[in-house]
Amino acid sequence: MTTMTRSEESTATTAGLLVAFELGERSWKLGFTVGLGQRPRVRSVPAGAMALVWAEIAEAKARFTLAADTPVTSCYEAGRDGFWIHRALVAQGVTNLVVDSSSIEVNRRARRTKSDRLDLGGLLTLLARYVAGDRRCWRVVRVPTDAEEDARHLHRTWEAVQQDRTRLINRLKGLLVTAGVRVPVRGDFLTQVATARRWDGTSLPAGVQARLTRTWAELAFLTTQLAELETARTALAPDPQTPAGRAVTRLQGLRAIGPIGAWVLTTEIFGWRQIRNGRQLGALVGLAPALYQSGETARDQGITRAGNKHVRRLMVQLAWSWLRFQPTSALAQWYARRFGGGGPRARRIGIVALARKLLLALWRYVETGVVPEGAVTKA
Repeated sequence: MTTMTRSEESTATTAGLLVAFELGERSWKLGFTVGLGQRPRVRSVPAGAMALVWAEIAEAKARFTLAADTPVTSCYEAGRDGFWIHRALVAQGVTNLVVDSSSIEVNRRARRTKSDRLDLGGLLTLLARYVAGDRRCWRVVRVPTDAEEDARHLHRTWEAVQQDRTRLINRLKGLLVTAGVRVPVRGDFLTQVATARRWDGTSLPAGVQARLTRTWAELAFLTTQLAELETARTALAPDPQTPAGRAVTRLQGLRAIGPIGAWVLTTEIFGWRQIRNGRQLGALVGLAPALYQSGETARDQGITRAGNKHVRRLMVQLAWSWLRFQPTSALAQWYARRFGGGGPRARRIGIVALARKLLLALWRYVETGVVPEGAVTKA
């Protein structure tokens, strides 16, 4: 007598329909299931076709014999599409989760099979675990409101224009150096270029002068844009009745922190995020230590650098400013004791550590109003 066996299959169901999105540029793949261990129902719709998404959800409910009012829980990875899909799903009564893609579990094999169907299955499995109560299976992104997200664009635009302007200045200097000429980048730049002479007394070649002229025109345009952004930033007035306004007012009250630093910290973190502890804040900015330990092997890999790069870059700049304008503070004295007598490399490592400590101190100051130890406030 032949005995047929089959692998154990879990049929544990959830409280509703589970949906996972695999977002592509041209099409989206949708995976549906109602519990762990079940083969997902996979469908494809054109990218952005939300009407077809609602139709597929209704059809999936019928396929799994669910009531029309069955709750739906969905998820997708944070990426290029941003948060508009989340807002559209929530507006239709769907409980949606935006997941940090770097926190999703993957196979560590050197050559692992990867496909959209496998990714959907993995997302659905993790979503079922999350709904069942396993909150450590991945990290959910805190979605800002429209106003909170829009408030970041002015300062991010200023940062992008500033970086582009620096890139063009470096290009001008590089072109001049390759020709053996050094000309200061200032208002009379084109006049200086026209009269500049190379090592043999000849003027710059026509091609070089044409490229310098075009790059200078781009630089002038960016300089105008930067001035307009500065005017718009200066016109911002914090509203003391809002959490963001109170954060900006408090931060600007500390010496070494100006309007740019105060607004960036507020619009990126302090004005809308709910920070539970210092470890979470350090991980959010990428200033958390990345330790590696296996058996007898243990080493420090430095900071994770996984997080908000805008705040991370700003905090390093504020750390240098803090040493200059708050020399009597406890943080500045700690840096002087630990890294002040070291070489350039030690001081660069120390400034990152100071940036993390300063970020935590500013967070406590914004939340509780307690001034960092030894810090001086502005008159």
